[in-house]
Amino acid sequence: MHAEPTSPSPVLIENRGTSARVTINRPPLNVMDIPTLSALRSAVAAAERDAEVRLIEFTGAGEKAFSAGTDIHDHLPGRAPEMLRVFHDLIRAVLRSRCVSVAVVRGHCLGGGMELALACDFIVASDSAQFGQPEIKLGCFPPVAAVLLPRLISEKKALEMILTGECIGAEEAHRLGLVNRVTAAASLEDVAGEFEAAMTAHSPEVLSLARKAVRFGSRAAIEIELRECERIYLEELLRADDAREGIAAFIEKRAPKWRPNRKQRWQTLGHQEESKSN
Repeated sequence: MHAEPTSPSPVLIENRGTSARVTINRPPLNVMDIPTLSALRSAVAAAERDAEVRLIEFTGAGEKAFSAGTDIHDHLPGRAPEMLRVFHDLIRAVLRSRCVSVAVVRGHCLGGGMELALACDFIVASDSAQFGQPEIKLGCFPPVAAVLLPRLISEKKALEMILTGECIGAEEAHRLGLVNRVTAAASLEDVAGEFEAAMTAHSPEVLSLARKAVRFGSRAAIEIELRECERIYLEELLRADDAREGIAAFIEKRAPKWRPNRKQRWQTLGHQEESKSN
């Protein structure tokens, strides 16, 4: 008898002493389905339990993507509540962690992938990296980015990225203050290593306290805003016809057929009635 081949783990964890590397292992685009999100959450918990680990590095397998986002099928109404719960549990774990977090980004960093990077304390990117929140093109919006992105760049630019769904390159992301370091792809590991060494050279206790002072002051406000974004997503967005249409169109590889919103429909009906009376 031949043993059945085992599926590769969707998440790889490498202990590097004072740091832990967590790799999204679903190349080429490292799309994150619900099991992958759960595995990422477990990886954060494992790093937290190791007293030697001071820093968690997130990266994606291969050269094409950090992550192109969450699995489109998990956005369907039957799966979306669980996906949102598991994904936001991961995001909260990264934000609350005692460890410094760094996203090392190659290629595409989109949707939920970009939201994971936003939750990290730092982003180091190759010069070919692309950042974007394309959910609007699928009839959705990114709850985590809606909360975190306006805190990292200007509100107007955050709105532009979320409402257009267009991507920006690494250099523009650096100029906006979204990315800490940009380097050639061949140098990315070295630059990330130097950046991480600068963090872990200091007292681990003081490093954690300094991070807490900077980031945790706004944690309560972030939690309130994230809960409201979750409510809007689950109670309003998932009931919208266009949310279902956007996902269906993507899966069926066709252009979506958006409906006018309720206000526009009432205005249209009003104009029609006026025309009849005249």
